[in-house]
Formats: sequence, C-alpha cells, structure tokens
Amino acid sequence: MNIQDIKQRFGIIGSNPLLDRAIDIARQVAPTDLNVLINGESGTGKEVFPQIIHQNSSRKHGQYIAVNCGAIPEGTIDSELFGHEKGSFTGATEARKGYFEVANGGTIFLDEVGELPLATQARLLRILETGEYIKVGSSKVQKTDVRVIAATNINFFKAIEKGKFREDLYYRLNTVPIYLPPLRERKEDIHLLFRKFASDFATKYRMPVIKLTSDAEQILINYYWPGNVRQLKNITEQISIIEKNREINADVLLTYLPNYGVNNLPVLSRNEATQSTIDINERDIFYKVLVDMKKDLNDLKKVVHDIVLASQGQINGISNDDVQIVNRLYNEVAEENELPVTTPSVSVHPVTIHKKADGINLPIEVEESLSLQDKEIDMIKRALKKHKGKRKYAAQELGISERTLYRKINEYKIAE
Repeated sequence: MNIQDIKQRFGIIGSNPLLDRAIDIARQVAPTDLNVLINGESGTGKEVFPQIIHQNSSRKHGQYIAVNCGAIPEGTIDSELFGHEKGSFTGATEARKGYFEVANGGTIFLDEVGELPLATQARLLRILETGEYIKVGSSKVQKTDVRVIAATNINFFKAIEKGKFREDLYYRLNTVPIYLPPLRERKEDIHLLFRKFASDFATKYRMPVIKLTSDAEQILINYYWPGNVRQLKNITEQISIIEKNREINADVLLTYLPNYGVNNLPVLSRNEATQSTIDINERDIFYKVLVDMKKDLNDLKKVVHDIVLASQGQINGISNDDVQIVNRLYNEVAEENELPVTTPSVSVHPVTIHKKADGINLPIEVEESLSLQDKEIDMIKRALKKHKGKRKYAAQELGISERTLYRKINEYKIAE
C-alpha cells in the first residue's frame, strides 16, 4: 500500500513533506514488531498512526486496544493495564483481565504515555524487555505477546531531567520515532483541511457549504493554531452552524480565532534531527526576550549617561576616561547577551573648573586619576551608597546585570 492509498483509506488530508515522511515511516515499520513512539503536539492526529501500523502488520487480525493513559486515575492504572485478582483491593469483587492480556497477539496503543506513574513505568519496561507481567494482587508471572505503540506531546528530555519519566523506558519505546508536524508547519494543507471539514459539516447539518474570502483565507493560513487540526475542525463546525452568510470574510473569521495578534508569531523552520526536542513555548519566550533585550540596551545608553553627568558635581563636562567607562559597562552588557558590541552615543566636553579670582573666572586644571578602575570603583560605590547597599537597584542604576555587579564587587574587593 503506497502513501496515497493510506491517506485515502484513513482520511488523511495534506501533501506536506513532513506528513508524508511520517506516513512513509509508519508504512515501512508496520510489517515488523518494533516499538514505535509517535511525538507531536496535541491535536495533530497522532491516534491515526497506530491504526495505520496495526492494519498493515501481521497482527491486523489480532486485538487493537487504544488506552488514554492520562484519563485513568493513578490508583487504578495498574489494574487497567495488567489486570487484578479477586480481593486484591477494596472493590475487587472478581478477577479482571488487563489490556495487555486482552491484546495478546495484537497491538496496544498507549496514548499520553508520558502521564504514566513511575511505578507503572517500571512494570511497562518489564513487558517491553521480557513480555512478562504480574497482575495486581498476584504472585504469578504471566506472558504476553503485544506490540506497543506509544504517543505523547511532552518533551521527554525535560521529563527525564525532572525525574518524571524513566530514561531506559524512553529508549525502549523510541525504537522507531515518528514525528507529526504541527498545523502551522503545514501551511499548504490548512485551506484544504478547512474545505474538507466545511463540506462534511454542510452534509451533516444539511446546509450550504461555507467559503472564505481571499483575505480570510490568508488569516486562516497565517494563524498559529495552538490546537492544530482539532482546533481547525472545531472552528469550522462553529462557523458552519452559527453564520447565516455562507461567505466568511476576515472580520467574521477573526471573531473565531482567539488571541490572533498574540499567537501569530513568526515560525522558525526545524530540521528533522531536532524537531521532536524543541518546545514551542520556549520559542515564544525567546522572541519576547529578544524584544525586551533590545529595549533594555537602548535604555542603557541614557541611564549610564545620566549617571555620569550627575556624578560630576561642578565639572562642566565628561572626561574621556568617563566615556571609556560608559563604553566598557555598555559592552559588558552586550557581551553577556551575545549581541554585537557597540558604542553608546555620549557627548564629550572639556573638563574644566572655574575659580573666581578678583571677579574673574579663571580656568584651573583638575588633578584626575587616570585609572579607569578607580573611576569604575567610585561609580559602583556611589550607586551602592545611593541604594543603601541593595545590589539589585544599584545594578539597575549602573545599567548592568546583577551578575556583573557581583563580579566587580568581588574583583575590586569593594566593602558594602
């Protein structure tokens, strides 16, 4: 069975290369008994792929059971999966077969496998390694021959790092990984899916098919779709039922797209090697940090300039040494944030003090330290004194990070 036949049989719509790649992997791995781990965001259609694998395998005449691990209470998950003996716990009035016993010779699909408790993960690992399990309340070891296909939308590496998922179980499940792209990475498929859903709902509710204007179509394609295909289907159904006008323009469509302006961020392309490990939330935060960082660096120029001016007392200008300090502080912030090092715009004026002699103002030379370190120490001390030793506010006053301020206090041995 080729990719197009599989799409037609299982109702998969789209021609995105990443989607075709996922179907091709499922088709090739189906005749084997290898474990498969399907990774993708919620609403991407992960539940279809275990059926593709099962129906194209030698187990297709055996039992196929789909289990939502996140929907079963922690106290009963072991009983559901592995079964229990009569009287093994309160309410166990009779013995019960678990899913692994019922699915013997077939396929079991563990959806949201990342939600399994650690104790259940250990039991699952034993089945994957030896095919053995023990019912709850029993001491008898039983055997089963089940192919396991798992799916999740969590970041396994973070879960392993936090101790919420066993690393050995992850590698057992991840014999063959399949990655399903989110809808925003399948832009060419979005309008096709909308038209299919619109046609289906028009038939279901016996009403004319809704259509989009060109501007509405662009909004549909550029939306972030956090709920992916499931969200697109739900919105299409809402519009089909509610809107009397069957031609939907941009203004009408926007009323059905929550947080359009907030979530409609640029999308970074990801290669196949890293697609399953990058978290969307981290990407959103990254954009916000960049915007905030740009603003902070622009504010830094003015802040440091004002500090230097305020510290001069009767001096009418800023010396070249002060300008070098400003540049040094600015560049340290830029280096810390891995941004290009630039020089802030600060005007330099001659440094002169006027002394009155017989009614005439005469310029006199000022003995200034040529050490940049001395001037930097003096500025840090003034900032600490102004804010009564509170480093956080002193760092803000100087326009540098707290980490840089701590380092300089230790480096210069400044007493607070």
